Amino acid sequence: MLRDIFIPLLSKYSEDPEYITSLWNGVYNNHHKKNRYYHNITHLENLYQNLLSIESDIKDWDITLFALFYHDYYYNILKKDNEERSAQKAVTVLDILSVSKQRIGLCKEMIMATKGHQISENNDINYFTDADLSILGSNWPDYKDYYKNVRKEYKYYPDFIYHKGRLQVLQHFIDMPRIFKTTYFYNKYEKQAKSNLLQEINLLSK
Repeated sequence: MLRDIFIPLLSKYSEDPEYITSLWNGVYNNHHKKNRYYHNITHLENLYQNLLSIESDIKDWDITLFALFYHDYYYNILKKDNEERSAQKAVTVLDILSVSKQRIGLCKEMIMATKGHQISENNDINYFTDADLSILGSNWPDYKDYYKNVRKEYKYYPDFIYHKGRLQVLQHFIDMPRIFKTTYFYNKYEKQAKSNLLQEINLLSK
């Protein structure tokens, strides 16, 4: 499905089908690496479906889609610069496609915002980071699959190390005044997200 979104998107900016296909192959292959149990194509599809619900509220839909496809382009649990490297990949691609510097800057900012998920003055960015976190507000069975897949991505860490780090992440979200910055996602997911996070915290604390 996502290929059918990606190809027409890129075709607006390039008339080279081989180059467009090579870009799609890069996105697809990176998200199908064997160590990706959560940060994979399914995550991108979920993100797209959530954004599609509020497409009319997003000012730069194309740039939001570019951010979607490239925000997890690089994902290595041993690295702390995944967002930076992914953002730079997007910048390189958009520059080759002759996208304006301002829009390239927005895409970079959107990707980098997924590192801390803090509120932005640009609501397109808030919509994007909220959609990126939408899994937190899913029903409990889906949330359970999510946190189990995240654990698989960190399988090389023993429980006592992983649990400590995971609890810090969960507490970070609990301590936020609100997890979801936009009214739409707040109303849809906030209550369930807080419930899910607290349940996981309780499980890890036993």
